[in-house]
Amino acid sequence: MNHATFRFYAGLSYFLPRRDPQHGIEYSFQGEPAVKDAIEALGVPHTEVELILINGRRMGFEYHLQDGDWVSVFPAFRYLRLPSSLRLQEPISRPPRFVLDIHLGRLAAYLRLLGFDTLYRNDYQDEQLAHIATRQERILLTRDRGLLKRNEVHYGYCLRSTQPREQALEILQRYRLGDWIRPFERCMRCNGLLVPVQKQDIQTELPASVRQEQHEFRRCSECGQIYWRGSHYGRLLSFIEALRSAPGVD
Repeated sequence: MNHATFRFYAGLSYFLPRRDPQHGIEYSFQGEPAVKDAIEALGVPHTEVELILINGRRMGFEYHLQDGDWVSVFPAFRYLRLPSSLRLQEPISRPPRFVLDIHLGRLAAYLRLLGFDTLYRNDYQDEQLAHIATRQERILLTRDRGLLKRNEVHYGYCLRSTQPREQALEILQRYRLGDWIRPFERCMRCNGLLVPVQKQDIQTELPASVRQEQHEFRRCSECGQIYWRGSHYGRLLSFIEALRSAPGVD
């Protein structure tokens, strides 16, 4: 039986049974397994890993473990941009696009409210989610670690919080999206882009009170939903500004 020692840094300790990053974890193995398989066997999805050092040298997921290896595993660096030669994956395009699993409907609405291209359906199967994430180069958001361990998935993030508002902040901080927030540009129902529409063109579709009190409208280019600045508009603005001004977002 061979042995390697793993040390996981910063936020990766979240995935470990013993969340103590100061101590190495001994991993026993036979043969020469890929380091990716070992990392995921220890509980960390490969999508959470940005840099692997083995005996002090940068290695990729395909490296085959040897007896006595010391493996250092790092998450994405929030305040340090690694050169492309060190990254395990190319940086994703900006602004990023997302696809969410079936348990994250409220988060999907929040991300759309902030202007991010966000796919969500409450009947997506895991295979569909992985396929969409890969083919469309979207970041897969989920709390299902097993889903992120699929080989097909290149970009993904495991949400730590169970609260949608906290989850939205997590995403803004993880991908530093403050400069990319574009509120009220997408439909919160279907993700379509909102376009201005003249009041006279939609009067028959509006409640009487709205026809009297409102004068600016937008319609979803996909599903036709009409939006205006209702009584909830102020609350939404406060929510957006609280997220935008939070530490680590820009």
